[in-house]
Amino acid sequence: VLGKVKSLTISFDCLNDSNVPVYSSGDTVSGRVNLEVTGEIRVKSLKIHARGHAKVRWTASRNAGSNTAYTQNYTEEVEYFNHKDILIGHERDDDNSKEGFNTIHSGRHEYAFSFELPQTPLATSFEGRHGSVRYWVKAELHRTWLLPVKLKKEFTVFEHIDINTPSLLSPQAGTKEKTLCCWFCTSGPISLSAKIERKGYTPGESIQIFAEIENCSSRMVVPKATIYQTQTFYAKGKMKEVKQLAANLRGESLSSGKTETWNGKLLKIPPVSPSILDCSIIRVEYSLMVYVDIPGAMDLFLNLPLVIGTIPLHPFGSRTSSVSSQCSMNMNQLSLSLPERPEAPPSYAEVVTEEQRRNNLAPIDPNPDQSSDDRPSCPSR
Repeated sequence: VLGKVKSLTISFDCLNDSNVPVYSSGDTVSGRVNLEVTGEIRVKSLKIHARGHAKVRWTASRNAGSNTAYTQNYTEEVEYFNHKDILIGHERDDDNSKEGFNTIHSGRHEYAFSFELPQTPLATSFEGRHGSVRYWVKAELHRTWLLPVKLKKEFTVFEHIDINTPSLLSPQAGTKEKTLCCWFCTSGPISLSAKIERKGYTPGESIQIFAEIENCSSRMVVPKATIYQTQTFYAKGKMKEVKQLAANLRGESLSSGKTETWNGKLLKIPPVSPSILDCSIIRVEYSLMVYVDIPGAMDLFLNLPLVIGTIPLHPFGSRTSSVSSQCSMNMNQLSLSLPERPEAPPSYAEVVTEEQRRNNLAPIDPNPDQSSDDRPSCPSR
């Protein structure tokens, strides 16, 4: 009587403190295919197939006439690498003759594998509403006269974003004003000025928001701030966009003639996925929206772009002279001052677990997400 396959598992050699296999472009991915059998078995081959790709998919209803409708599918895929290797046996598995098989005896057996990721930039692993970026290794055990045993295991790839670059260390600032009208009466303006220390952050950091809100209208208003994640998917010349609320805070209500100042009000960044900016079919972007909630009227808002990176701020790093001069110019636009540089935040791997990454790494707004084929001018709350 032939033996049976008790277990087939895959383990990776490169693990971080959370026992999660994490790699970057150019790294060598190595590991073991572990096979445990009870009794002697005959094997045609043991293969591995490693692949990395980005894929998007969504459907949309279209009208073809007064009484005719159809569903249009939008799909697109980008392959980053495709590697195959044979650990036991040969390429052909359709030959069920007794010749050419390998005998594996009872017990546990390990078979090493290794391959290099491309040197070209790879997209960071991601799970989104209408698409994903995935990397995996699949093992296939082919035996005589039996169905193959297959197992797939994913690993994580980070295309690192170092926020210690001049463009990501530049402060972000803006000013806006709005005048409310009611019939033929015009009230005083509502003004908003806001800025943050830099554009680049890592999960676990808190953004210090410096803002001044002046309410010269006749209405009660509320200053607020939110971090939004925008997932954008591209296929067949079309675009699908999903906005998700990642974090928010609320200021004090302002009556007519009152002013509120935020001297570094903190908004903590949750364990979200890093920005994805170089993939041709999937983009993941972030923004900080500081706005004034105005009952009965369009809100007054400022959008400040963010980049969520993987390499945190150096605690004692110095900015270049060009960045410093740009900083001085931007700071002169507003009368608010920035504090000294805060303590360096934790790295991306220290705050993001594998489970959080699989769940898209972002807390979801209890209200339904926005999803449209066109970019909205202002996300709803």
